[in-house]
Amino acid sequence: MGGVVVVGVGPGIGVAVAGRFVREGMSAGLIARSEEKLKLAADALAGAEVVAVAADSSDEDRLRAALDRIIAEHGVPDVVVYNAAVIQADAIGDLTAQQHLDAWAVNVVGAITTAAHVVPAMVERGGGTFIITGGMPQPKAGYLSLSLGKAGVRSLVTMLDQQYGGAGIHAATVTVSGGVAPGSVWDPDDIADHYWRLHSQPPTEWTHEVVL
Repeated sequence: MGGVVVVGVGPGIGVAVAGRFVREGMSAGLIARSEEKLKLAADALAGAEVVAVAADSSDEDRLRAALDRIIAEHGVPDVVVYNAAVIQADAIGDLTAQQHLDAWAVNVVGAITTAAHVVPAMVERGGGTFIITGGMPQPKAGYLSLSLGKAGVRSLVTMLDQQYGGAGIHAATVTVSGGVAPGSVWDPDDIADHYWRLHSQPPTEWTHEVVL
């Protein structure tokens, strides 16, 4: 059994997804900006083979270095999950141009960097799964930057499939429509099951978006 890499691991979906794949016998590579979040995630996966590396997903050099370190220890991953996002309420006129660029850098560009760095190696190895945590199935004016970002990663999944689907890469997004909380409609453990189902699908049955 291979490994999963989660970029943007945290106490909700990120650690639940890592845990779901670890239960299937996989190793886990964890990337987050916060050392505290990394420690909490690693502690939650105690007993598993885990590499945790601090990196901001908007910092291309550090993100690539973090991915390289995980690959050096665990090999090319079978599954990559991009879960990083700037989740904030903002409307037209609330943010400066730079603040919009900063949000886009995390919400979309970090996913592009991750895919560009890892997917070609996955293709060379024979295939794999690349899943992005989506959201905002309908744009909301009160969540401008997040709505734009989630629309961006939905399009990115389509383009990843166009470029790499024929080479064995299953690109998909899990679109989460509301606030994640244990015991709620959007329980992180229930959500994590969908990531595993996507990875387990044979190519003839690939789904490219799950809306929850």
